[in-house]
Amino acid sequence: MAKIFGVPEGFKAPAISSPFNDKEYLKSCDEYITSLKAWAKAHGTGKYAGEMVSFPVADGKAVYIVLSLKPVTLIHVDAMDAYQFKYANRLTASDIKEEIMKARAIKQLFTKN
Repeated sequence: MAKIFGVPEGFKAPAISSPFNDKEYLKSCDEYITSLKAWAKAHGTGKYAGEMVSFPVADGKAVYIVLSLKPVTLIHVDAMDAYQFKYANRLTASDIKEEIMKARAIKQLFTKN
């Protein structure tokens, strides 16, 4: 069974401004996720620490940062829609590795060379 944690102390999800500026909000979310990934890489264990995985939920996605695969420990990202994947606690190390490999393959497919 996976352990799911909230973000570490000191991290605060970007606020939605009024009037809403989607480009600024998405930029803030990217910076927030980048800092969470760096924290997880520094404080987690294993070569997958700091990797991001996501799962489709409703009209968006649930996003998690890997802290460890032994045991499976994830950080739930509370930005954007902040959806939660209802089966996240059932994820195994091989499930996480598979999601990471899929995300890398998609990124490579759509990255300009």
